[in-house]
Amino acid sequence: MAVAPPAPVQASVSADAVTAPPPTRDEGGFSMKTYKPRTPGIRHLRRPINDHLWKGRAYLPLTFAKKGQARGGRNNTGRVTVRHRGGGHKRRIRMVDFSRTKPGLQTVERIEHDPGRSAHIALLNAVATGEKSYIVAAEGMRAGDTVQSYIEGIPSELLKSMGGVIDPGMLAAKTAWRGNCLPMHMIPIGTLVYNVGSAPGRGGVFCRSAGTFATVVAKEDDTEGSLGKYVTVRLQSGEVRRVSKDACATVGVASNAHYQHRQLGKAGRKRWLGIRPTVRGVAMNASDHPHGGGRGKSKGNVHPVSPWGLPAKSGHKTRQVRKPNKWVVLERTRNQGKRRRANKT
Repeated sequence: MAVAPPAPVQASVSADAVTAPPPTRDEGGFSMKTYKPRTPGIRHLRRPINDHLWKGRAYLPLTFAKKGQARGGRNNTGRVTVRHRGGGHKRRIRMVDFSRTKPGLQTVERIEHDPGRSAHIALLNAVATGEKSYIVAAEGMRAGDTVQSYIEGIPSELLKSMGGVIDPGMLAAKTAWRGNCLPMHMIPIGTLVYNVGSAPGRGGVFCRSAGTFATVVAKEDDTEGSLGKYVTVRLQSGEVRRVSKDACATVGVASNAHYQHRQLGKAGRKRWLGIRPTVRGVAMNASDHPHGGGRGKSKGNVHPVSPWGLPAKSGHKTRQVRKPNKWVVLERTRNQGKRRRANKT
């Protein structure tokens, strides 16, 4: 007889929890989960330890089956646009709220694994309405925490607690907490943020993968001395770029920061993820790849190219010189700052 899973415990929200920042959780380093080599497939298997994750199914009203959405690397006409994709386990896509425009206090019901992304997601429950939503979880976020969004403006209760006058320092001390979503102009300089948007109303587009974050480095001022239109952030790649002051950002670091240290252990686990093998060009015939053919491991004394003859390495640039990216203040360092020789066509 099937037994229904126990209902999740609803955490009660007190008045002190609303006015106090979330607790700081020090992980104290990290350790990977290893296995006894009972089979060759688990000898080199390494996984991060995430005992706080939800063990049950996802919240089904916020999911839908992945059927036909970019399966096999094909577009809407059926042509393969991304190679080495196909197969894999059945999935359900989680509808994650990247914009977080709805105000009000929300409690974290649980932290879940999302097969469609590297970071974990958090199921939120609105205290006033009971509406549920998924967000990208912050590192250190646990069930029972409270978060809030200030995209629509400052609540009247918070403004009244500051004496009816907006004090930037006091406002940051009461709002810039882990997991809270704020417009960029309300975030203090030097704060680590993730799920960073580029324009108002668009939602987060940067720093959504596991362990990623951006740093707020500057805020522009116009001629009258008030806040300008843009805020400058520095990404982990070293790129410095401008975003709108009304764009959204979540305070903290994206969860599952130890994801980069995982080891799948066997090729079959790669197939379960929907990733097919990558065949080297030098292992093909001359009719299949420009590097194919010949005797031995030889690619014919040509520079590395794609199967269609386009340069694949050596820093080949595709952006037009007369169309620079106006939002980038400082480009990221490429090739460790060394110059590479030009491709010979």
